[in-house]
Amino acid sequence: MTIEEGRAPAGQPDAHPIEPHSGSPAGRLNWLRAGVLGANDGIISTAGLVIGVAAATTSTSAIATAGFAGLTAGAVSMALGEYVSVSTQRDTERALIDKERRELEQTPDAEHAELVAMLRDRGLADDTAVVVADELTEADALRAHLTIELGIDQDQVAKPWSAAISSAIAFTAGAALPLLAILVPPTSLRIPVTFVAVLISLALAGALSASLGDAPKQPAITRLVLGGAAAMAITYGIGQVLGVAVG
Repeated sequence: MTIEEGRAPAGQPDAHPIEPHSGSPAGRLNWLRAGVLGANDGIISTAGLVIGVAAATTSTSAIATAGFAGLTAGAVSMALGEYVSVSTQRDTERALIDKERRELEQTPDAEHAELVAMLRDRGLADDTAVVVADELTEADALRAHLTIELGIDQDQVAKPWSAAISSAIAFTAGAALPLLAILVPPTSLRIPVTFVAVLISLALAGALSASLGDAPKQPAITRLVLGGAAAMAITYGIGQVLGVAVG
């Protein structure tokens, strides 16, 4: 068995298998957050919209128009919101990187002492902290300070376009499900079919997001299913009231 296969070398205890790593957790969580939020918002908001309209009218064209309008507006809104939010995060990270770079150029001794102090605060002995700080500074002083002092990876700065596109695609995919569920079945089955389809899709989305984020599945599924059911019930009630009032 080789190290690449996840086992310790021969003669050493196999207490902890070697774990594969593909990219930083921060990078994965960035697109995961945007994708999950986009899909959930697409499912819930579109489902609430089309169920509300379907409760007020049986007109297929009215339901379809409202659904497609909601899908388009929602995808654009999600993409724009993610772009603005992540752009602000990226600009802040870049500013911190530039500031740290200037400080290393202008006051290297003070920055080295600061690095030693941070390593000491993390539990290293005084002599060990100095040795480690020397080696980290020699290898890449900027990277050492960004990682230990600020928790920033200079190679993983936030990407606003990636977050925006991920969010828009996820919203569109999520919104397509309730839209199809409300338009395909016969008129008498539209609302119950949509309710069931949406709750199932939310349960699957919750399980998937929890699995990708290495989090417990049950709380994520429960939150999404209960939230989606409440949203659809409220909009259905509003649609019924408006339908009666207009009729």
